[in-house]
Amino acid sequence: MTLQTAVAAALFVGVVAYALFGGADFGSGFYDLTAGGSRRGAELRTLVDHSIGPVWEANHVWLIYVLVMWWTGFPESFAAAMNTLILPMLFALLGIVLRGSAFAFRKFAPTMSQARLYGAVFAGSSLITPFFLGTVAGAIASGRVPAEGRGDLWTSWLNPTSILGGIIAVGTCAFLGGVFLTADADRGGRTALAESLRRRTMVVGVGTGVVVFAALVPIAEDSPTLAAGLEGRAAPLIVASALAGAGTLALLFRRLYSPARVTAVVAVASVITGWGVGQYPWLLVDQVRIADGAGADATLVGLLVVVGLAAVLVVPPLAYLFRLTQTQEWTRD
Repeated sequence: MTLQTAVAAALFVGVVAYALFGGADFGSGFYDLTAGGSRRGAELRTLVDHSIGPVWEANHVWLIYVLVMWWTGFPESFAAAMNTLILPMLFALLGIVLRGSAFAFRKFAPTMSQARLYGAVFAGSSLITPFFLGTVAGAIASGRVPAEGRGDLWTSWLNPTSILGGIIAVGTCAFLGGVFLTADADRGGRTALAESLRRRTMVVGVGTGVVVFAALVPIAEDSPTLAAGLEGRAAPLIVASALAGAGTLALLFRRLYSPARVTAVVAVASVITGWGVGQYPWLLVDQVRIADGAGADATLVGLLVVVGLAAVLVVPPLAYLFRLTQTQEWTRD
């Protein structure tokens, strides 16, 4: 493995981590949005607050990691992507800011109407952000980000691959979030709530799976380079994702929620990794290869040293934080 590829792999580990941890976080917003009125949805919204409250800010560590690795290790491709995809990036950032603000303000809203407003902003932003991040991934994967100059500000991300990428991102987030919320509700002894979440998560999982595999047809026409990679070296990962997704649905059907969390993580991690492997060796598909877009060797070595230090200093505290959130019992206030 070359130095450039090692840094690109370290960067992509952050993408997968953000898809998993941030994805489960964003996915909770779908269930908050569809929980019903103030009285009917109170129990589910309390569960959402309990589940993501300790970790929702920590999850953005992975996004910061990805951006810093990208602009430091591969600065020209980062500049090209920001230049062309500034609109979906701004929309995603707006969603992150509004979501975090609304989540914090909802707890301290002085009136019910204000709490509803903050709740709607939180839930809506939870869908907006993964959608626009998905369109960014689709624009890069479909070769619409030129290495020099600026691509079209609109068609670069308003195209079949980008739109499908956004829809799949929202669906996978909702599926992952639903699995974890169901397990949390069951662990807290909220059997009726867990049953309701179980049914809704299964519907979301089936729908997302159908979209993922149906999307292969338009992607093959719109993004031939990516499609060739998905049908070739990334095919085992796509198959693994399908099997893990089907296994998750089976475990949910049997109400085995703890192992369902593991298979759900494997399903999402496999499909995200499959995208990365399918795109390899391109940074910007059909425009810039990893080997050609990397920075100076000294910079890349420094990045790998920092990654090693972060693995020692940052990952263990994060793992302990997640462990605490998964062992703490949920009780209604």
